Amino acid sequence: MATPIDLHEVTEREHEARTRYPWRIKACNSTACASAGSGAVLKTMEEAAEDEDMSLDVQIVPTGCMGLCSRGPLVRVMRRGGDATTTYADVTPETGRTIIKDHVVRHNPVEDHIIDEGIPFWASQERIVLANAGIMDPDRIEGYVAHGGYRALEKALTSMAPEGVVEQVLASGLRGRGGAGYPTGTKWGLLAGATADQKYVVANGDEGDPGAYMDRTVMEDDPHRLLEGLALAAYATGADKAFIYVRAEYPRAIQRLDRAIRVARRNRLLGRRILETEFSLDVEVRIGAGAFVCGEETALMASIEGRRGQPQLRPPYPTESGLWGNPTMIQNVETLANISTIVTKGADWFSSIGTPESTGTKVFALAGDLVNTGLIEVPMGTSLRHIVEDIGGGVPNGRAFKAAQTGGPSGGCIPAEHLDTPVAYETLRALGSIMGSGGLIVMDDTSKMPEVARFFMEFSMDESCGKCAPCRTGTVQLHGLLDRIATGQGSRRDVKDLEHLCHVVRDTSLCGLGQAAPNPVLSTLHYFRDDYDEAVGEEVGADA
Repeated sequence: MATPIDLHEVTEREHEARTRYPWRIKACNSTACASAGSGAVLKTMEEAAEDEDMSLDVQIVPTGCMGLCSRGPLVRVMRRGGDATTTYADVTPETGRTIIKDHVVRHNPVEDHIIDEGIPFWASQERIVLANAGIMDPDRIEGYVAHGGYRALEKALTSMAPEGVVEQVLASGLRGRGGAGYPTGTKWGLLAGATADQKYVVANGDEGDPGAYMDRTVMEDDPHRLLEGLALAAYATGADKAFIYVRAEYPRAIQRLDRAIRVARRNRLLGRRILETEFSLDVEVRIGAGAFVCGEETALMASIEGRRGQPQLRPPYPTESGLWGNPTMIQNVETLANISTIVTKGADWFSSIGTPESTGTKVFALAGDLVNTGLIEVPMGTSLRHIVEDIGGGVPNGRAFKAAQTGGPSGGCIPAEHLDTPVAYETLRALGSIMGSGGLIVMDDTSKMPEVARFFMEFSMDESCGKCAPCRTGTVQLHGLLDRIATGQGSRRDVKDLEHLCHVVRDTSLCGLGQAAPNPVLSTLHYFRDDYDEAVGEEVGADA
């Protein structure tokens, strides 16, 4: 695989290998399914195939996340020449054995565990970032190559100038998927235009929002997609050194990335003279310091350099003076995972998806009071209602929808009257929330908004680095006020003070963590004032 022609040869070999097996079974072995027992399911199915003398007829492949995490472990069964895939949910080891004995051997599907592939959860998605998740073994580079992997890098290195890659990314309209939504091509142009002997590109995998695991899934289940995106970014901007900064709580992602880097280097897809061209790139994984604030780019760079992860005032911006004083570009993992597809299919194709201002797709981690929770990828501009009611299956147990929280601890809570809002950067900002990295938590009508705001404020308080007083002490004071209100000991004066202090912390904090910490409070005060009135009570309020 040291030259471009080898990519094609590997693809042909992989396709030939697949046709050997009358049956192919893909078993999700992502973190969520693994925690639900997918390892035992895989082992039992392999043993059952041997017991039935079917080992040479059945290929069992452990895959990455299939998305519907609330119904895992998930298993997909495909028959050679068949028209359809049968998907099984809630698979136990015993169910796995039955799938082999009944479905594979006797051609009699196990009806009790079948889930329709046509349900909106899957049918409504458009997968770019998650295109390979759930269909290949993440540990095999051959699987990635067979699904078009490293073709974008081959195309760029052999037929595109670096500035041509930058132009494609700029024309695509791709914006940073980490929360701020800054135009990706503009950032690339800044680094490309910087004059320096050393430039760096950094993948920010320090995903810390509660309930969010979009980036983790890319790093664990499609590590070569991230590496290819990094390589394209480095080639386009003139960098020859890259880091992947991964939070310490993601040991599986770290292991997968380390392995992928070794394999890519061995096959001349990283390292010196990639694909026998003049382009070279060294990639290194750096493990995070365990602090949420290290997701902020200046704190992240300090951590990579071995210093305490604390934000710094800007300017200078990282593309001017970043790691060790050199121009540096930091990109979110999901952002980089889009790059190979943009280079392969073109900017026009990518920008045709989504809205004019928010192009492409967005990956969301659905959590909370929903029938279907898990990982989804939908076109930008998809309505919140479609995500909640159709893809998510709606609120269970006959309860009513109350709010959707987007953007993690930096976001806000969106009420039912705005469910028809298209999910895009500008529309969410107009509602007092943000896109964020993609966490989306749904709450039913039993949720109390002062308690929700207290939860997120406690998170921000605990994760404050302590560098600036507004965040260090302001979040503590805000949490204290919220705690009094949520426990029925507050007053209307407390609510008034809460709102005032939110504006102070937002306007005077040093970095994005402190500036955005009041957002969940302000949005719940705006849309759910009745919850605060109920919490403090008329009698208490009269004494304020």
